[in-house]
Amino acid sequence: MSTGDDFAATWRAGHGLDPDGGGRLVTGWLRLIGTVARPLARTGVPPSAVTLAGLALAVLALVPAFAGRSDQRGWLLLVPVLVGVSALADGLDGAVAIMTGTASRRGALLDAGCDRVTEAAFAAVLWVLGAPVSLAIAAVGSSWLLEYLRERAHTSSVVLTVAERPTRVAVTVMFSFGAALWPADAGPWAAIGAASWALLGAASLVQFVSRSGRLPG
Repeated sequence: MSTGDDFAATWRAGHGLDPDGGGRLVTGWLRLIGTVARPLARTGVPPSAVTLAGLALAVLALVPAFAGRSDQRGWLLLVPVLVGVSALADGLDGAVAIMTGTASRRGALLDAGCDRVTEAAFAAVLWVLGAPVSLAIAAVGSSWLLEYLRERAHTSSVVLTVAERPTRVAVTVMFSFGAALWPADAGPWAAIGAASWALLGAASLVQFVSRSGRLPG
């Protein structure tokens, strides 16, 4: 089994970063992921199981969102928790795969597919909390389009934007938490969250196209 340092170096290489690249935020995130993933790798938990657990948690976040909108407002506090833990699982599956030497093309495809579905679940959470459906669709649509362009562009270097997956997760967690703290204003909180995601997504598309230098053909 590889060490935490091996995992961090492999992760950075896979994301087009230098061995020490990404700054303190990335370093801290990788250290956290490595610490949590290590016992999972030692006990033989399959990476695909972690991937599917993250997907399940994202979809499960819809349950307290619906319950909270039905005058059971205490449930709303579970929404940002489930979204956050789902995002953590999304980072853990790759770490477990690297540490156990079981990374594969099939696993990467499963992870990518589950990422798109979890983002749809996050946008659905904001819609259930009161965001207009048009804003929720615009939010997740911008994310899907960015990842589609990234896949088709085949650029030699990684182009990072303002609306990468951690940003989308952070927006969902932050505004669903606001909705939980002020349930009477859950709708406006969710709407602002979805609008923020959509606007950041639009900016990320402009960034990607301008930095990659060409549109996919």
